[in-house]
Amino acid sequence: MTLKGTKFQIKVWKYLKSIPKGQVKTYKQVAISIKSPKSARAVANACAKNPYAPKIPCHRVIRSDGTLGGYSGRGGIKQKLKLLRSEKVAI
Repeated sequence: MTLKGTKFQIKVWKYLKSIPKGQVKTYKQVAISIKSPKSARAVANACAKNPYAPKIPCHRVIRSDGTLGGYSGRGGIKQKLKLLRSEKVAI
């Protein structure tokens, strides 16, 4: 699959594919993992612009306070919750 987006978005989306099913990371953890520790908000924006959901699993990224954040895929936040529950994430 050829990803179309900014360099930063593609970097984020590629990283999201490495988050195992049934696990979640925070936007901040993703930012640190892609070597941009101060870019948690930009990571959230890249997730929000992800046109490849749920193939690129932005639903596995949540806020640092444990709340879900948003979901760019069809069905919005309800779908994010449904996907996480189907992966046995305790949310």
